[in-house]
Amino acid sequence: MFQTNIFNTIPKQNTDNKMKIGIIGGTGGMGEGFALRWCKKHDIVIGSRDKNRASDVANNYTKTARDYYGESMKGSITGDNNFDLAQDCDVLFLSIPYESINETCNRLAGQIKENCIIVCPIVPMTREEKGFTYICFEHGKESAGELVAKNFKNRSNIVSAFHTISEVKLKKIDHGLDADTFVCGDDENTIKVINELIAEITGLRSIYLGPLTLSYQAEVLTPMLLNSAKRNKMKHPAIKLV
Repeated sequence: MFQTNIFNTIPKQNTDNKMKIGIIGGTGGMGEGFALRWCKKHDIVIGSRDKNRASDVANNYTKTARDYYGESMKGSITGDNNFDLAQDCDVLFLSIPYESINETCNRLAGQIKENCIIVCPIVPMTREEKGFTYICFEHGKESAGELVAKNFKNRSNIVSAFHTISEVKLKKIDHGLDADTFVCGDDENTIKVINELIAEITGLRSIYLGPLTLSYQAEVLTPMLLNSAKRNKMKHPAIKLV
């Protein structure tokens, strides 16, 4: 029988707290979408290996955001080096390849604040002749969420989420998403913070899936969606429980 978890009773809540949100690898499509959605209220720092590139991209994002939000935009978008930006973030997103997790997280571990929340939207997948596959099943590897958690002292600060969100739709800030995102994590307070951010994205709903050990169940949905989209000529599909 389906049961509602206590974590799922709070995603509609919202606070007035402005946060500093860093996005490692933030110059890609997912980083752009998050920056444009959350800069209305929060200070966003997008990261790149090249600080100048990050700053240039951030300026472009800022222009787009200000044109849309106008005076209601209370936050900001800036750019920095991937690792320098992490030092005083409240929330840190890892928009990086699966293969870069250990190297990136090892460098971050000694720089972030003790209570910084780490969000893992990473999907370990590859494209083969038969289609997109989830490499953790195919090659006996750990889920991205679990691998990230192994690199930090406080496992309760790690959240796995946003795996099945279309970056194309995320960047269209004048449109709602009409989708769900599955969230995995071990700590109720950490989940609450991420649920509040999810609720700020119009049309996106948080569905608590379970502890971080179940992250693979959320991650594996992405190759499934991509294979379905390709074979059925669907554009940017999403998942929504009804």
